[in-house]
Amino acid sequence: MSTHLPTADAQDPESTARTARLREALQTAAFTADGLLDLLGAPAYAALARSETVPALRATRGDSPLETLVRLFLLQRPVELRRAQAALPVEDCLADGWLVQDGDELRASVDVRPYGGPEGQDWWIVSDLGCAVGGAGGIRGAGEAERAQLVLGVGGASTTLAGITVRRPVAKALDLGTGSGIQALHAAQHATRVTATDLNPRALRIAALTLALSGAPAADLRDGSLFEPVGAGGPPAKQGAETHDLIVSNPPFVISPGARLTYRDGGMGGDDLCRTLVQQSATYLNDGGYCQLLANWQHVEGEEWRDRLRSWVPRGCDAWIVQREVQDITQYAELWLRDAGDHRAGDETYAARYDSWLDEFEARKTKAVGFGWITLRKSGSDTPSITVEEWPHPVEQPLGESVVRHFDRQDYLRATDDAALLAGHFRLADEVVQEQVGLPGAEDPEHVVLRQNRGMRRATKVDTVGAGFAGVCDGSLPAGRILDAIAQLVGEDPVLLRDRTPASIRTLIEQGFLEPVAAGD
Repeated sequence: MSTHLPTADAQDPESTARTARLREALQTAAFTADGLLDLLGAPAYAALARSETVPALRATRGDSPLETLVRLFLLQRPVELRRAQAALPVEDCLADGWLVQDGDELRASVDVRPYGGPEGQDWWIVSDLGCAVGGAGGIRGAGEAERAQLVLGVGGASTTLAGITVRRPVAKALDLGTGSGIQALHAAQHATRVTATDLNPRALRIAALTLALSGAPAADLRDGSLFEPVGAGGPPAKQGAETHDLIVSNPPFVISPGARLTYRDGGMGGDDLCRTLVQQSATYLNDGGYCQLLANWQHVEGEEWRDRLRSWVPRGCDAWIVQREVQDITQYAELWLRDAGDHRAGDETYAARYDSWLDEFEARKTKAVGFGWITLRKSGSDTPSITVEEWPHPVEQPLGESVVRHFDRQDYLRATDDAALLAGHFRLADEVVQEQVGLPGAEDPEHVVLRQNRGMRRATKVDTVGAGFAGVCDGSLPAGRILDAIAQLVGEDPVLLRDRTPASIRTLIEQGFLEPVAAGD
């Protein structure tokens, strides 16, 4: 880990010009997400994401500017001065500290990783050397104090959060715990003002580099924990707190004994940091605003995990909480011990640290740890919609618009009684297909499944009535008239069918298989 960081002063015209020339050089050399994939090929590109560098080293044995940049900024190999001069404005890079000279060789002071924006933008994410992927385990030779301040680059968690975030134009966005600045970079594309906070001052400096190198507007960078930087006197501030239309956070959510690594360990017991963040968020949201974050939560003996999470949701907020993964405590401890590089610390040290993790879980009666997404919307409703579900299956990113539609459907269902539901018009959502499952040659299927091929990619079993109802929904007829026609076809009392079907229709609406439409649309 280098203690030196480059500078990119948005208030200094000369610094801004030097950064622009560096950005132009990176683009000219095709040091972009697409260019990197073309050069390395899919296997080496994927290996690099696993912190395996040998395939990428083999793919960059040539003398092109792109190969030079990959070796310099991604693989952290020194390059000859003449090679660097063919790819970069070396004097600018030395002046601002992106490069360090050692005789006839140059080396990078930070990791710079190409990243593709949602609309095809070429962006670059800055992080500490060796930390673009692999966590602290990618750093060798650094002391414990240095490792505690490491700033990671792009990983699966950060891209997941970027994908699920609502991307509607807003006035004010807050990136809480910005790290390398990737969420602030995304927010800058649709927010008039972006505030980014972090407890680690080094992270704020690196986030500023990410924004400047990617050509994004500068964010308002503030040092502090949780909502302290935007509160009046610190949380739980009720008077004078700054409010936002969007809050995003990839917080240090790891449930660990102690706080060794700032980027992942929150320093609170158990899942208290995530709980605190969720419970305090309503104070800092404007009406209609969203708070979206990733989190870990404990599965505690004798407690239903869904109830635990429902208790976190603040008054006046709707919530959609999705558990994507569950690990038992041994899997979880091993994952994060490896992340910290503890598997290389020696058998006795590793065993002692492993024991401390299990001691922590035992004291808290934790049997497993869940990981997932939490989205809050400040609705102000006295009857909030709180959905807590488990969905470990593949989804189609980005999901920001799916999040908006989820809450729109909750609003509709909350405001619509059964009589209004039967008078309503619906259409089958796009990319929904019907599957019939049964034994070959059987007259009727054992069951019918509706499956989404977009968004959450849900699947749900329906009976004959449900399948027939969904298949007919094109927005032209009210639900009640469709049920009357089905009742006549299957020989069922239409009154009884109208009585028992609204619950099924609500489920299809809630899960996004059916969409309410205005009559005639």
